[in-house]
Amino acid sequence: MTSPYDSVRYHSLAGRCVVITGGASGIGADMVRGFAQQGARVAFLDLDHDAGMALAAEVPDTRFISCDVTDIEALRIALGRIEDKAPIDALINNAARDQRMVMSEIEPDQWRHMLAVNLDHQFFASQEVARFMTTRGQGCIIMMGSISWMRGRPGMIGYTTAKAAINGMTRTMARELGPSGIRVNCIVPGAIRTPRQDALWHSPAASQKFIDDQALKFRLDATHVTRMALFLASDEAAGCTGANFIVDAGLTLN
Repeated sequence: MTSPYDSVRYHSLAGRCVVITGGASGIGADMVRGFAQQGARVAFLDLDHDAGMALAAEVPDTRFISCDVTDIEALRIALGRIEDKAPIDALINNAARDQRMVMSEIEPDQWRHMLAVNLDHQFFASQEVARFMTTRGQGCIIMMGSISWMRGRPGMIGYTTAKAAINGMTRTMARELGPSGIRVNCIVPGAIRTPRQDALWHSPAASQKFIDDQALKFRLDATHVTRMALFLASDEAAGCTGANFIVDAGLTLN
Protein backbone atom coordinates (compact mmCIF):
# COMPACT_ATOMS: atom_id res chain seq x y z
CA MET A 1 0.00 0.00 0.00
CA THR A 2 1.30 3.44 -0.92
CA SER A 3 2.06 5.69 2.05
CA PRO A 4 1.79 9.49 2.01
CA TYR A 5 5.41 9.53 3.23
CA ASP A 6 6.96 7.43 0.46
CA SER A 7 8.02 10.54 -1.44
CA VAL A 8 10.69 11.67 1.02
CA ARG A 9 13.22 10.11 3.38
CA TYR A 10 14.65 12.09 6.31
CA HIS A 11 17.72 10.00 7.03
CA SER A 12 18.51 12.02 10.15
CA LEU A 13 15.33 10.72 11.82
CA ALA A 14 16.40 7.08 11.62
CA GLY A 15 17.01 5.72 15.12
CA ARG A 16 16.00 8.92 16.88
CA CYS A 17 13.67 8.74 19.87
CA VAL A 18 10.55 10.80 19.19
CA VAL A 19 7.88 11.33 21.85
CA ILE A 20 4.35 12.28 20.82
CA THR A 21 1.67 13.25 23.34
CA GLY A 22 -1.94 12.56 22.43
CA GLY A 23 -0.64 10.00 19.96
CA ALA A 24 -3.44 7.41 20.00
CA SER A 25 -5.80 9.13 17.58
CA GLY A 26 -6.22 11.93 15.06
CA ILE A 27 -3.18 13.97 14.10
CA GLY A 28 -1.10 12.32 16.82
CA ALA A 29 -1.75 8.82 15.50
CA ASP A 30 -0.78 9.91 12.00
CA MET A 31 2.46 11.32 13.40
CA VAL A 32 3.17 7.99 15.11
CA ARG A 33 2.82 6.25 11.74
CA GLY A 34 4.82 8.88 9.86
CA PHE A 35 7.79 8.97 12.23
CA ALA A 36 7.86 5.18 12.52
CA GLN A 37 8.03 4.91 8.74
CA GLN A 38 11.05 7.22 8.78
CA GLY A 39 12.82 4.77 11.09
CA ALA A 40 12.41 6.77 14.30
CA ARG A 41 11.89 5.05 17.63
CA VAL A 42 8.45 6.37 18.57
CA ALA A 43 7.00 6.54 22.07
CA PHE A 44 3.55 8.02 22.46
CA LEU A 45 1.35 8.98 25.39
CA ASP A 46 -2.42 9.05 25.56
CA LEU A 47 -5.28 8.76 28.02
CA ASP A 48 -7.15 6.36 25.70
CA HIS A 49 -5.59 3.04 26.68
CA ASP A 50 -7.48 0.87 24.19
CA ALA A 51 -6.74 3.10 21.20
CA GLY A 52 -3.10 3.39 22.26
CA MET A 53 -2.63 -0.35 22.55
CA ALA A 54 -4.32 -0.91 19.19
CA LEU A 55 -2.05 1.61 17.46
CA ALA A 56 1.08 0.17 19.08
CA ALA A 57 0.04 -3.27 17.79
CA GLU A 58 -0.53 -1.83 14.31
CA VAL A 59 2.74 0.10 14.02
CA PRO A 60 5.85 -2.04 14.69
CA ASP A 61 8.56 -0.90 17.09
CA THR A 62 6.49 1.80 18.79
CA ARG A 63 5.93 2.15 22.52
CA PHE A 64 2.68 3.26 24.10
CA ILE A 65 2.41 4.62 27.65
CA SER A 66 -1.04 5.26 29.08
CA CYS A 67 -0.91 8.72 30.66
CA ASP A 68 -3.21 11.60 31.53
CA VAL A 69 -1.09 14.58 30.49
CA THR A 70 -3.00 16.85 32.88
CA ASP A 71 -1.45 14.83 35.73
CA ILE A 72 1.91 16.56 35.63
CA GLU A 73 3.64 14.15 38.00
CA ALA A 74 2.48 11.18 35.92
CA LEU A 75 3.62 13.00 32.78
CA ARG A 76 7.08 13.55 34.23
CA ILE A 77 7.34 9.92 35.27
CA ALA A 78 6.30 8.72 31.81
CA LEU A 79 8.89 10.94 30.11
CA GLY A 80 11.54 9.72 32.56
CA ARG A 81 10.70 6.10 31.71
CA ILE A 82 11.16 6.84 28.02
CA GLU A 83 14.44 8.68 28.61
CA ASP A 84 15.75 5.74 30.63
CA LYS A 85 15.22 3.45 27.62
CA ALA A 86 16.43 5.82 24.91
CA PRO A 87 17.56 9.46 25.02
CA ILE A 88 14.70 11.66 23.82
CA ASP A 89 15.67 13.51 20.65
CA ALA A 90 12.33 15.15 19.83
CA LEU A 91 9.13 15.95 21.70
CA ILE A 92 5.87 16.77 19.94
CA ASN A 93 3.33 18.35 22.29
CA ASN A 94 0.29 17.26 20.33
CA ALA A 95 -2.31 16.48 23.03
CA ALA A 96 -5.29 18.88 23.00
CA ARG A 97 -9.06 19.05 23.04
CA ASP A 98 -11.02 21.76 21.23
CA GLN A 99 -14.01 21.72 23.55
CA ARG A 100 -16.82 24.10 22.66
CA MET A 101 -18.35 26.09 25.52
CA VAL A 102 -20.48 29.21 25.82
CA MET A 103 -18.39 31.97 27.37
CA SER A 104 -21.07 33.07 29.83
CA GLU A 105 -21.43 29.56 31.25
CA ILE A 106 -17.78 28.73 32.01
CA GLU A 107 -16.94 28.14 35.68
CA PRO A 108 -13.44 28.45 37.22
CA ASP A 109 -12.87 24.68 37.41
CA GLN A 110 -13.86 24.29 33.76
CA TRP A 111 -11.53 27.11 32.76
CA ARG A 112 -8.60 25.56 34.60
CA HIS A 113 -9.34 22.19 33.00
CA MET A 114 -9.33 23.67 29.48
CA LEU A 115 -5.94 25.28 30.11
CA ALA A 116 -4.59 22.08 31.66
CA VAL A 117 -5.65 20.02 28.64
CA ASN A 118 -4.39 22.48 26.02
CA LEU A 119 -1.56 24.50 27.58
CA ASP A 120 -0.07 23.36 30.88
CA HIS A 121 1.25 19.98 29.74
CA GLN A 122 3.01 21.56 26.76
CA PHE A 123 5.12 23.61 29.17
CA PHE A 124 5.79 20.89 31.73
CA ALA A 125 6.60 18.20 29.15
CA SER A 126 8.99 20.64 27.45
CA GLN A 127 10.53 21.56 30.79
CA GLU A 128 11.17 17.90 31.57
CA VAL A 129 12.70 16.87 28.24
CA ALA A 130 14.76 20.07 28.12
CA ARG A 131 16.59 18.83 31.23
CA PHE A 132 17.60 15.70 29.35
CA MET A 133 18.39 17.44 26.08
CA THR A 134 20.52 20.13 27.73
CA THR A 135 22.98 17.52 28.97
CA ARG A 136 23.48 16.37 25.37
CA GLY A 137 23.53 19.85 23.81
CA GLN A 138 20.82 19.16 21.25
CA GLY A 139 17.14 18.41 20.83
CA CYS A 140 13.90 19.42 19.15
CA ILE A 141 10.62 20.47 20.75
CA ILE A 142 7.53 20.97 18.62
CA MET A 143 4.54 22.77 20.09
CA MET A 144 1.09 22.51 18.58
CA GLY A 145 -0.93 25.67 18.07
CA SER A 146 -4.08 26.40 16.09
CA ILE A 147 -5.25 29.11 13.73
CA SER A 148 -8.46 29.28 15.78
CA TRP A 149 -6.95 31.98 18.01
CA MET A 150 -5.82 33.99 14.98
CA ARG A 151 -9.36 33.86 13.59
CA GLY A 152 -11.06 34.58 16.93
CA ARG A 153 -13.41 31.64 16.66
CA PRO A 154 -16.44 31.97 19.00
CA GLY A 155 -17.42 29.26 21.46
CA MET A 156 -13.81 28.13 21.95
CA ILE A 157 -12.38 30.76 24.28
CA GLY A 158 -10.56 28.31 26.58
CA TYR A 159 -9.00 26.57 23.62
CA THR A 160 -8.08 29.74 21.73
CA THR A 161 -6.61 31.33 24.86
CA ALA A 162 -4.37 28.30 25.37
CA LYS A 163 -3.32 28.18 21.74
CA ALA A 164 -2.50 31.90 21.69
CA ALA A 165 -0.35 31.45 24.80
CA ILE A 166 1.61 28.69 23.06
CA ASN A 167 2.80 31.27 20.53
CA GLY A 168 4.51 33.28 23.26
CA MET A 169 5.74 30.16 25.03
CA THR A 170 7.40 28.93 21.84
CA ARG A 171 9.32 32.14 21.28
CA THR A 172 10.50 32.50 24.87
CA MET A 173 11.45 28.84 25.15
CA ALA A 174 13.38 29.01 21.87
CA ARG A 175 15.41 31.93 23.23
CA GLU A 176 16.07 30.25 26.59
CA LEU A 177 16.96 26.82 25.21
CA GLY A 178 18.79 27.88 22.06
CA PRO A 179 22.19 28.17 23.78
CA SER A 180 21.78 24.51 24.79
CA GLY A 181 21.30 23.48 21.16
CA ILE A 182 17.56 22.88 21.54
CA ARG A 183 15.23 24.06 18.79
CA VAL A 184 11.62 25.00 19.65
CA ASN A 185 9.02 25.57 16.97
CA CYS A 186 5.23 25.54 16.70
CA ILE A 187 3.02 23.93 14.07
CA VAL A 188 -0.20 25.86 13.60
CA PRO A 189 -2.80 23.68 11.86
CA GLY A 190 -5.85 24.98 10.09
CA ALA A 191 -9.07 23.06 9.41
CA ILE A 192 -7.79 19.49 9.57
CA ARG A 193 -10.13 16.59 8.90
CA THR A 194 -9.80 13.84 11.52
CA PRO A 195 -12.27 11.13 12.55
CA ARG A 196 -13.20 13.13 15.66
CA GLN A 197 -13.73 16.34 13.73
CA ASP A 198 -15.82 14.52 11.14
CA ALA A 199 -17.97 12.90 13.81
CA LEU A 200 -18.60 16.12 15.74
CA TRP A 201 -18.52 19.03 13.32
CA HIS A 202 -18.38 17.83 9.71
CA SER A 203 -21.07 18.58 7.17
CA PRO A 204 -20.88 19.10 3.41
CA ALA A 205 -21.76 22.77 3.90
CA ALA A 206 -19.08 23.31 6.56
CA SER A 207 -16.50 21.55 4.43
CA GLN A 208 -17.34 23.69 1.43
CA LYS A 209 -17.11 26.83 3.55
CA PHE A 210 -13.53 25.96 4.53
CA ILE A 211 -12.64 25.35 0.90
CA ASP A 212 -14.23 28.63 -0.16
CA ASP A 213 -12.27 30.54 2.50
CA GLN A 214 -8.93 28.82 1.84
CA ALA A 215 -6.50 29.92 -0.84
CA LEU A 216 -5.89 26.26 -1.76
CA LYS A 217 -9.08 24.49 -2.75
CA PHE A 218 -8.88 21.13 -0.98
CA ARG A 219 -9.47 19.87 2.55
CA LEU A 220 -6.46 19.27 4.74
CA ASP A 221 -5.99 16.06 6.68
CA ALA A 222 -3.55 14.85 9.33
CA THR A 223 -0.88 13.91 6.80
CA HIS A 224 -0.34 17.58 5.95
CA VAL A 225 0.52 18.30 9.59
CA THR A 226 2.71 15.22 9.92
CA ARG A 227 4.77 16.26 6.92
CA MET A 228 5.62 19.52 8.65
CA ALA A 229 6.48 17.71 11.89
CA LEU A 230 8.84 15.35 10.07
CA PHE A 231 10.66 18.29 8.52
CA LEU A 232 10.94 20.24 11.78
CA ALA A 233 12.24 17.24 13.72
CA SER A 234 14.84 16.45 11.07
CA ASP A 235 18.24 18.00 10.48
CA GLU A 236 16.81 19.73 7.41
CA ALA A 237 15.29 22.26 9.84
CA ALA A 238 18.54 22.77 11.76
CA GLY A 239 18.32 26.55 11.33
CA CYS A 240 14.69 26.89 12.39
CA THR A 241 13.65 27.90 15.90
CA GLY A 242 11.14 30.18 17.60
CA ALA A 243 8.79 30.17 14.61
CA ASN A 244 5.18 29.35 13.78
CA PHE A 245 4.76 27.04 10.80
CA ILE A 246 1.19 27.48 9.58
CA VAL A 247 -0.44 24.54 7.78
CA ASP A 248 -3.85 25.90 6.82
CA ALA A 249 -4.06 25.99 3.00
CA GLY A 250 -4.21 29.77 3.29
CA LEU A 251 -7.30 29.94 5.54
CA THR A 252 -5.81 32.77 7.61
CA LEU A 253 -5.39 34.84 4.46
CA ASN A 254 -9.14 35.36 4.42
